[in-house]
Amino acid sequence: MKRNLSGFSESTGPTGSPVPPGHTGGKVARIWKILVGPPLRADQVTSEELSPVDGLPALSLDALTSVAYGPQAIALVLAGAGAVALKFALPITIAIVALLALLVLSYRQVIEGFPQGGGAYAVSRAHLGAGFSRLAAASLIVDYTLTVAVSIAAGVAGLVSAFQSLAPYTVMLCLAMLAIITLLNLRGLGDSARAFLLPTAAFIVGLLAVIIVGIIHPIAPHVHQPGKSLVATHALQVIGVLLILKAFSSGCSALTGVEAIANGVPLFERPRVKRAKQTELLLGVILAAMLLGLGVLIAHFHVAPRMHDTVLSQVMAISVGRTWAYYTVTIAITIVLGMAANTSFGGLPILASLLARDNYLPHLFSMRGDRLVYTKGVWALAVFSGLILVVVSGNTDTLIPLFAIGVFTGFTLAQAGMVIHWRSNRTPRWHWRAVLNAVGAVVTGIATLVFVISKFAAGAWIVVVAVPAIILLFQRVHRYYEVVGKELDLSGATNAPAPHDSLLVVVPITGITQLSMATISQAMTFGGEVVAVHVAFSDAGDEEGGIIKHWERWNPGVPLVMLQTRYHSVIRPITRYVLQAMHDGKDVVVLIGEMEPRLLRHRLLHNQMGTVLSMSLRRHTDATVAILPMHVND
Repeated sequence: MKRNLSGFSESTGPTGSPVPPGHTGGKVARIWKILVGPPLRADQVTSEELSPVDGLPALSLDALTSVAYGPQAIALVLAGAGAVALKFALPITIAIVALLALLVLSYRQVIEGFPQGGGAYAVSRAHLGAGFSRLAAASLIVDYTLTVAVSIAAGVAGLVSAFQSLAPYTVMLCLAMLAIITLLNLRGLGDSARAFLLPTAAFIVGLLAVIIVGIIHPIAPHVHQPGKSLVATHALQVIGVLLILKAFSSGCSALTGVEAIANGVPLFERPRVKRAKQTELLLGVILAAMLLGLGVLIAHFHVAPRMHDTVLSQVMAISVGRTWAYYTVTIAITIVLGMAANTSFGGLPILASLLARDNYLPHLFSMRGDRLVYTKGVWALAVFSGLILVVVSGNTDTLIPLFAIGVFTGFTLAQAGMVIHWRSNRTPRWHWRAVLNAVGAVVTGIATLVFVISKFAAGAWIVVVAVPAIILLFQRVHRYYEVVGKELDLSGATNAPAPHDSLLVVVPITGITQLSMATISQAMTFGGEVVAVHVAFSDAGDEEGGIIKHWERWNPGVPLVMLQTRYHSVIRPITRYVLQAMHDGKDVVVLIGEMEPRLLRHRLLHNQMGTVLSMSLRRHTDATVAILPMHVND
């Protein structure tokens, strides 16, 4: 095993950790601290826990705001068969609401059975085995990443529908919204939930009010709708079971996010199970009311998909006219649609931490940052979803066929696992619970297959490739940690650690400076033999003699070893020297002195030799490598 000892500095810049005044990090660290907030103590974690009301903006916005693209997805599929096919939109919506009720009841049971969180991954790991648990985790990762992209793209699409002059700036608006949401989540899920609470309330109240007005007395039932109609004048598809199933599975994108609460149970206040189940039920009631209301209005006003004008935008225009109310609700929906990405930021970091603890992802994903957030998971989600937004140019219709596959794979595995859970535990009324989950597994399984088959050529193949690739990544990471675990295992050890009496401390120097003096002084405190090494190039003239003379005059009390080389590299000679010393039975510590400017831009002015040498020694030797920073008050 390779050992590692690196110099410690309290300042870590953009992680939010404390930075001593006038020291490394400077203005960048101070600005970052203002943006993400000061570090929180471990005992302050309760300030970031969620109530049922907080749970809606934190973990439910993805599901709630899916009303913006779920009905749209249904209409787009049916429009290919002509205007006559659009009459099936309402029955399909009713079927989706029935499935929603089934899923809400099912995930309330998942919350109760797996209060540690993890959702489909936790259920699959417990009851379906490692293979299915990895499939569930990979599907959830795809789901969460695409959910961020879909939510933000849908929010910007709604804004562009109302203000079509913004269309050329779609990608830029998407990335700006992503940056804001990422920053809020780096501050902590509690902060983001509280920041999103008012817009969420405005969205729910505003949209329900639009639906009620549209049902009772629409203000502009004959308003002109901009954009070209996307309804086929000549039927491109035959109205049949396959078309209905295709529309149903596309509309099921409105159910994404239902599982997020079960994944994030540890985020709730105590009693966590009760709070999470209340939030799940509240989500189901509100989402069902919205979907049914919009389905009725779409059918009543014969709303059809149009270019650059969403179905939801048309319904609102008919209900309240293109007045201040329309634009106010549109802006609220845009904001909340973008914030719906918060669901993934609440769920994926926790899932990644569980995977890291099970040795399927790097262990750094299990570490909380200074704001008690799984920071690495937040950053990873932001980067990958941002790349997707750029690739698809912020187009929601391109993304929906992709992310629903991952969602419904998770649904299916979670409910199949719960059937086994109830059969194993046999709690009161376990028969009914098992039947409920079995029906849900069959329905969502069929929807998954329809998605894969019908949308494969439209881009769903990407998910079919991505999920196995992620599973392969899990396996490679897990295999590595198994090897490391065997190396670290103490079960066969019989002796206690013994002190080394053959310690050699090697101090590489480039010249005789204050840095050299400080490094050698520190090396002498280690005990054992200390040597300074200097690499002399064959074409450097009398530089070698000058250094030797200067060294003799200085006389620090340790020998100077000159390493000759015909190549312009100090890395290989020092690495060979260390390897030879270890071959001679020495336990080697290499102490590298390194200048560390206060300002980030000044670090670029140094040759980074210490970093490169440290990497080479760690890669090729088992020596202990330590960095001694010398701070520059620049």
